Amino acid sequence: MLKNITFSADENLIARARERAESEDTTLNNEFRRWLAKYAEQIRDGEEFDELMNRLHYVRAGRKYSRDEMNER
Repeated sequence: MLKNITFSADENLIARARERAESEDTTLNNEFRRWLAKYAEQIRDGEEFDELMNRLHYVRAGRKYSRDEMNER
């Protein structure tokens, strides 16, 4: 279900954003939905990273590596 929301922004900025969306064959609405989904996922990505680090708490490198060792290929 979609919910309507209202934002305030500079008129010129909105006009430029609409022009860009049109040039990319999309709409400002579609771009906002895409941005909102990505924005919401960033929180989840951070939480998933924290969970992974907690699961891997037992992993130890054993020692510090030199810059040359870390850059070896």
